[in-house]
Amino acid sequence: MRKQNSKSLASMKFFLRTFGCQMNENDSERIAGILTAKGAKMSNSSADSDLIIINTCAVREKSEEKLYSYLGRLAPLKKSKKVVVGVVGCVAQLSRSEIIERTPFVDFIIGPDNYSQLADIVLNSQEEKIVSTSWSKDFHEFPSEMTLRESDVSAYVTIMEGCNNFCSYCIVPFTRGREKFRTKEKILQEVQSLADNGYLEVQLLGQNVNSYTDPETGKDFSFLLREVSRVDGIEWIRFITSHPKNFHRNIAQAMQESEKACRQLHLPVQSGSTSVLKRMNRGYSREEYLEKIIILRQLMPDISLSTDVIVGYPGETEDEFQDTLSLLAEVRFTNIFSFRYSPRPQTAASREKDSIPFDEKKRRLIQVQDLQKKIQVEFNRSLIGRTMKVLCLGKSKKDPAVYAGRNQGYQVVNFRAQKDVRGQFAEVRITSSGPYSLIGEAV
Repeated sequence: MRKQNSKSLASMKFFLRTFGCQMNENDSERIAGILTAKGAKMSNSSADSDLIIINTCAVREKSEEKLYSYLGRLAPLKKSKKVVVGVVGCVAQLSRSEIIERTPFVDFIIGPDNYSQLADIVLNSQEEKIVSTSWSKDFHEFPSEMTLRESDVSAYVTIMEGCNNFCSYCIVPFTRGREKFRTKEKILQEVQSLADNGYLEVQLLGQNVNSYTDPETGKDFSFLLREVSRVDGIEWIRFITSHPKNFHRNIAQAMQESEKACRQLHLPVQSGSTSVLKRMNRGYSREEYLEKIIILRQLMPDISLSTDVIVGYPGETEDEFQDTLSLLAEVRFTNIFSFRYSPRPQTAASREKDSIPFDEKKRRLIQVQDLQKKIQVEFNRSLIGRTMKVLCLGKSKKDPAVYAGRNQGYQVVNFRAQKDVRGQFAEVRITSSGPYSLIGEAV
């Protein structure tokens, strides 16, 4: 039986480094909440901390490389002072043995399903190395009031975890487990609490939100979206991530019927080629994906669409790659996230030959990004002169005299205002634009 350490977290300062997606960011807010509830103080510097936690993403090889690079930079600090170092999240779940082997100075490793044990593990890891990566079949409810949120106006609300799709390239089912859903009642309680505390926007989170099913009533995601829309005080609702296979007309109709659901959707296509999509085990064809886009634009002509694209998937021919370029040109997304394929352990694709040379992957990625940049420049220019509603999230990082926020389409808007509008909605007239943001003035 593990000996309980009597030292308190109240004497510790912690630094949290996060790699990855919105789910990782939300997990970090929970981790910070757990530690501060025990009296620990958050620090802005690893050098000034007694506890350093790295929250990791394993979706792409580059993310994993970032972890080991960062740990390498921590090694001298670990030698020079007494500091506890922990790795949590997806890489912790996937590569616990490798982390121990490559960075033996790491004191604890925690998978995404074990954050409730964090406080005890931090204390006991000062006596012995601890690895905790077990799974639970049920959704682990976390007290929302303990979450230390970065924003006081926009909040993540987790509705489900895990994924059952097993896309051939994707590691999520192995790092986040199978789908498990939070009850509608708990979700609505958290959203109401956020509204009561002045939050204006919620972002419903999950690896595949479209597959959401309330464990108590069996109701689907479209029902949940309508229920969240009824919460007074919340003005904007977003959700991420959607899987095209599970995105059906009823969800689009629920969005269209709700004044609060932002006219914005992230719908990852991954490839514009039906043959590649089949090898990826995505569960839809190019034509089926485009049909969903048509439905969305029929119901909401002003909807802003974004997507994910992978180039250089094993066996991807030049013609298949051209299919992706033609899809981007046809849909004209407001924004995309594009990546070179990299094999991930345990996935079906990792057993195939990574047949596309790195330089060819790089060429294809540049071509995708150049095309998308051109599309975004043209689209953003078309918005000059328009006045739009913007949720101000704070000051611009580049210029403290400028405010920064996002419009309904989730585009970054930098603008000047005569009064302090942080945490508020502002009507902003767009005066100029770049490929990645809009510039304007509050009116």
